[in-house]
Amino acid sequence: MLNRTIQLFPLWALLLSTIAYLTPEHFTPFKSAIIPLLTVIMLSMGLTLTWSDFNKVMQAPKAILLGVLLQYLVMPLVALVIVFMLQLDDSLSLGIILVGCVAGGTASNVMCFLAKGDVALSITMTAISTLLGVLITPFLISLYAQQLIDIPTQAMIINLLKIVLAPVVLGLLINTFLQNQVAKVHRILPLVSMFAIVSIIAIIVALNKSHITAIGPIILIAVIMHNGIGLLSGYWVAKWCGFGEEICRTIAFEVGLQNSGLAVALAMKFFSPAAAIAGTLFSIWHNISGSMLASYWSKRRIKEDNQPTSTEYARLPD
Repeated sequence: MLNRTIQLFPLWALLLSTIAYLTPEHFTPFKSAIIPLLTVIMLSMGLTLTWSDFNKVMQAPKAILLGVLLQYLVMPLVALVIVFMLQLDDSLSLGIILVGCVAGGTASNVMCFLAKGDVALSITMTAISTLLGVLITPFLISLYAQQLIDIPTQAMIINLLKIVLAPVVLGLLINTFLQNQVAKVHRILPLVSMFAIVSIIAIIVALNKSHITAIGPIILIAVIMHNGIGLLSGYWVAKWCGFGEEICRTIAFEVGLQNSGLAVALAMKFFSPAAAIAGTLFSIWHNISGSMLASYWSKRRIKEDNQPTSTEYARLPD
């Protein structure tokens, strides 16, 4: 029952978003709850991590390096190309760039599990990209969006330390010292994260009702393109580099599914509600596309193709 509830995440997101769109007055008062809700998501992620997860960096450095490089090279550049190609206005452009510059989202871990990927590797890549993002994300936003608006890079780094790094590290420490107690609540952590994400989406929809009505389908087209290119590039670049099917699926989700909740929080904290629209739509769409792709892959057996696993690949000579 619990797993089924979590798997229906896109449905809950669409349902609550519709309610928020029709009755925004019930959600707009909770604007100040967006960042605390994101902190809850980051804490939940930290509670699922152990120090042994980070040992994967030593076991599979090439797979992790590829995933992180694609995350922070491909996604921001693709966002910039889409912005210029569709001629989006400054607020919408900033929103797409914000989504492109954040780390991979925790949804990638769930989709990876459903698609028979390497879950431990997925969790490690998400953790590494999230921690690196504290410094990389503000730099990339400044690099790609400086021409649109003044970027408060220093303030953004400080806030990322507070809402990303601190709760993840706190969760990791709690899981280290209270592992038996935390194990009892592990099953409900994805549900807690889902509730927090759906709540953030609904609040942003309510705050942006007038903007969403006026914008039309153009921003949804941008989001679908961004997500699709991320999934495709993650999979095929990994395949081109010689990784096995399990690792290719893992990297595809890691690159294509962004931490759009963080993009939304940054938009609300430093810019405008309009800049949060892209992250809101991405939160909904990437779970729909990720679920469909995971369902497709889950029905396709991974062939024994003698390609190296992440651990074996790490031992190959350069």
